[in-house]
Amino acid sequence: MKRSSREGRYAERALVGVDDAGQEERIVLWIERRTEGVWAVARAVNPQLRESDETRPDDLIFEGYELGDALERANEALEDDVVVLEGDGREVDARPFTRKEVLPLLERWFFNR
Repeated sequence: MKRSSREGRYAERALVGVDDAGQEERIVLWIERRTEGVWAVARAVNPQLRESDETRPDDLIFEGYELGDALERANEALEDDVVVLEGDGREVDARPFTRKEVLPLLERWFFNR
């Protein structure tokens, strides 16, 4: 049974590509808020095949205290994947991560503690 541990994820993007064997693969990037005010950006390939949604250490792209830095790193990683997928001839519609998307969730967490 797959356990879900998605609490703390503030934004997520999923892309669909093809691996080296021609099999469909799912690439998921997300921004999460961790304890002590740390933002984390992570990327996983085929996370739906995992036992849980827990972020693994090797998923991490960035950890830091500034939301702006997290957004920048998340968008860089997203753009890298989009470029590769488009190079493979895939049509990709992935909107960038934005502060406007994250702030309402952060405010809800902050004021409802």
